[in-house]
Amino acid sequence: MSDDSPVLEILTNTPTSETTSPAGTSKPTLDIASPSGSLSKTQSAIRSLSSILPTTTPPDLCTALSLLHDHEVASNISFLLRQPNSGAGDDNLCRWLYDTFQSGEPDLQLVVLRFLPIIAGLYLSRVSLSKPLAGFEAVLLALYAHETTSRAGQPITVNVPDLSHPSVYHESVSPTKNNSTAFNLAVLSPSLEPLGTVRSTKRARIVGVALELYYSKIFQMPIGSKIDFCDFCVVWAGHEADVGKDSDYGASELLGANESRERMGKEGRIPLPWELLQPVLRILGHCLLGTRENKELFDAAWAACRSLSARSIHDIDPRAILATGSLLRLGKMAMEPKDDYDPTEVQTSGVITI
Repeated sequence: MSDDSPVLEILTNTPTSETTSPAGTSKPTLDIASPSGSLSKTQSAIRSLSSILPTTTPPDLCTALSLLHDHEVASNISFLLRQPNSGAGDDNLCRWLYDTFQSGEPDLQLVVLRFLPIIAGLYLSRVSLSKPLAGFEAVLLALYAHETTSRAGQPITVNVPDLSHPSVYHESVSPTKNNSTAFNLAVLSPSLEPLGTVRSTKRARIVGVALELYYSKIFQMPIGSKIDFCDFCVVWAGHEADVGKDSDYGASELLGANESRERMGKEGRIPLPWELLQPVLRILGHCLLGTRENKELFDAAWAACRSLSARSIHDIDPRAILATGSLLRLGKMAMEPKDDYDPTEVQTSGVITI
């Protein structure tokens, strides 16, 4: 596949703007943006989806949230996305995902984001195989264009206090030339430039921005979507993850033996630049620490962190080593039994021990 093959032009968010879908098919675009009202858009999207899926959609599927959390529909969409010839320009499911996101309905956009881990995972794993992936690229560019418009060209930044103070309760003995109480501006995500094609130099950035959008909605994503993401992280890391099984982080039984992961190992191994790895680690941090009541998700996130940690050590990437190592330590602390002892609690016992 050509790195700079055109896929679509940057789209506006207005419903009346002309949209461009994945090329290469004679079928008309699924029109779900024309009906007025959220319910009409949702019903139109469900009708269009039912003509694509191999099985009929459940009769009680009438809202975007029910579509988001329906396990049967998710399994059918996942099955179609994982087909060997999926992601091409004439893929009707990619066309549906693209048109659904362009409808501008927030709940329907969540449905598309729910399958981003599979789309991004398959796309990055197959891009070196020279397969036609214009359908996947169209969906990813639609997410990128949405973020470009919503950010209005501004980067995502955070204010970090100056660490020249001994602690938050003290002031510096000798103030520096820079105001010691000032804040340092850290850039979490640089400003975005409009892109209409996927080039090899921008591929990681486009997928990374799509994952940043996914992370911003991660609390609304079903558990199955997060597990899919963790599984693809193991695939992206490659066979180098196996060396991490003997590390000193413990709980090696959580990694487990998964035949599909072993089979896909080196085949799905991809470059992991920081612009892609940073949002990946944010998502894994949520999966590891944000939903501890779900053991399946925790185990999948733990395995992904171990795999990426071993990969970062293999690549000798200092930032990745520090970040993945920190996640592993936090995960290990989360697995330890809780101690209810509070050292700040006033003891009620009248016995003084010397």
